[in-house]
Amino acid sequence: MSNVTRKHTALPKAQILIEALPWLTRHRGKTVVVKFGGNAMIDDGLKAAFAQDIVFLHHAGLKPVVVHGGGPQISAALDRHGIVSEFKAGLRVTTEDAMDVVRMVLAGQVQRELVGLLNEHGPLAVGLTGEDAHTITATKHLPTIDGQSVDIGRVGEITAIDTGAIEALLADGRIPVVSSIARSQDDGHVYNVNADTAAAALAAALGAETLMVLTDVEGLYEDWPNSDEVISRLT
Repeated sequence: MSNVTRKHTALPKAQILIEALPWLTRHRGKTVVVKFGGNAMIDDGLKAAFAQDIVFLHHAGLKPVVVHGGGPQISAALDRHGIVSEFKAGLRVTTEDAMDVVRMVLAGQVQRELVGLLNEHGPLAVGLTGEDAHTITATKHLPTIDGQSVDIGRVGEITAIDTGAIEALLADGRIPVVSSIARSQDDGHVYNVNADTAAAALAAALGAETLMVLTDVEGLYEDWPNSDEVISRLT
């Protein structure tokens, strides 16, 4: 690499670090929940860059917790199994057969890949699902569509969070990687939980300093699907 090339690659990085320094200082020692989704999940280059950034935050003294779903990978796996992907009220209709695939993809594919990418940088990442140590408990979710409660199968609404396992991992200097699956105390069933909702619930329960959502959606919509106005700030 020539000196000119090195200068061109090093200067922007140095500039970004200088700009980030107050943020990094403010967040040092604090928990940061990052929801991994969107195009970052399906682009190999972005996946590797994401892992590198999370490890950087860890080494900068923050405590990142990664929460992920797996929409594109689940859809592809359901196609391979001949199961039609259907959405109602913005949530995936999850039959028992589909739930087996969802669980397999989230815990056995997406999580494993992410843990592997993070651990290329050291023995840092530990994967768990919401089922582990009752981290996420859910009950069956019945969304209201046109004034009627609709059964969309094994889709869960979060009822409780137990942060014990995640806090133990953070105390041990690890990076928890959490798959958005939960178990119900009511019926013992395993449920598919929206990963954005799971990340928000974990961030609240952990008293996280920041919740970051990586997504290819424009933002938090004020009145979707009636309007594409995005809320720019929340109290």
